[in-house]
Amino acid sequence: MTTLHFHDARLIDPEAGTDAPGSLTVRGGVILARDEKAPKGAVMVDCGGRCLAPGIVDWGVKIGEPGERHRESFGSAGQAAAAGGVTTIIARPDTSPAIDTPETLEFVTRRAAESPVRIRHMAALTKGREGREMTEIGFLRDAGAIAFTDVFRVSTEAKAITRAMAYAKSLGALVVGHPQDPGLSQGAAATSGKFASLRGIPAVSPMAERMGLERDLALVEITGVRYHADQITTAKSLPALARARAAGLDVTAGTSIHHLTLNEFDVGDYRTFFKVTPPLRSEVDRLAMVAAVAEGAIEVISSMHTPADEESKRLPFEEAAPGAVALETFLPAAMRLYHAGHLDLPALFRAMALNPANRLGLPQGRLALGAPGDLILFDPEAPFLMDRFKLRSKSKNTPFDGARMEGKVLATWVAGTQVFAAE
Repeated sequence: MTTLHFHDARLIDPEAGTDAPGSLTVRGGVILARDEKAPKGAVMVDCGGRCLAPGIVDWGVKIGEPGERHRESFGSAGQAAAAGGVTTIIARPDTSPAIDTPETLEFVTRRAAESPVRIRHMAALTKGREGREMTEIGFLRDAGAIAFTDVFRVSTEAKAITRAMAYAKSLGALVVGHPQDPGLSQGAAATSGKFASLRGIPAVSPMAERMGLERDLALVEITGVRYHADQITTAKSLPALARARAAGLDVTAGTSIHHLTLNEFDVGDYRTFFKVTPPLRSEVDRLAMVAAVAEGAIEVISSMHTPADEESKRLPFEEAAPGAVALETFLPAAMRLYHAGHLDLPALFRAMALNPANRLGLPQGRLALGAPGDLILFDPEAPFLMDRFKLRSKSKNTPFDGARMEGKVLATWVAGTQVFAAE
């Protein structure tokens, strides 16, 4: 049984909220000790004063299997995740066909075994993600589904969603919603305002998000289900979240790294790599989301990794497929928030690792004794020029192509086994 001893490390502990020099010992795939002498026979890992943190738990990753393997496979997603410091992927069910039966879930679970990182799956809340008839939530949960969501398809059938939520509540299952009014947001490619009007881009008001969230929270109040909003991107949604929590509802919220680091002006030259769902917001909203993460009003940051091939992006802006790859750009994009002084490293890893793990009932995301030895070694200061063609994802649709960034992953371990080392 191999024992690893990480020394001369800058330990980033999101649970304790500390950023301090120290050492860590991993044996049998779990953290054995902290700040103790190296055990006899241990393999020494010199961290060179760099940051050692729990691996990222990325909630909301799209993998193209089944149906779109040309966009992203389990193998390519796993390699990209390892290089990006993501040690646990929480995969979405918006595949073709959707992950809405135990058989499909068992298939993707077997396929995921080829990945060098951990992969857990969410399953669809309704059959075909069509919002009309709930899936076999109990059987899917027994088969390993970690949460239930229809992702970006928002049902207008409130009665059907209420039934699904009520059944999920009876099983203690977590429901993940996408706060958006589908009528208002249909066909939109930008956030409404002067900028979108000047550019002639079909747009949607930020109020569509608040309206969708208010509806979901009303259904949560009816059913008592555990609920997570996948992406909160506008300040108008925050009061509704606060009211729900004050009322005792079991509600958490996330946002994407793109909505924390980019704004509506980034789409100015019609680059379709900046087209995401929901559309990028105003700078006021971006700063409000950053503040909400810092205050804990938004608990989770995710990459919302959405691969798209060249053909689907090389179209007029309003016709192009939405989404961006982000497994490898997640950490360096997050370092923008750190270098700007908005969030310290423990706070960032609380939102990127500890909080998603806690909400999903996983043991990852921490440096506690007995926790899994899922670790990343990174240099938050290391500068580089992002080149999309060097990304390990099959699809290369990153909005950060050509950007000057800081923050490099040097090595990644999953259960004490090294799965990535920088060249």
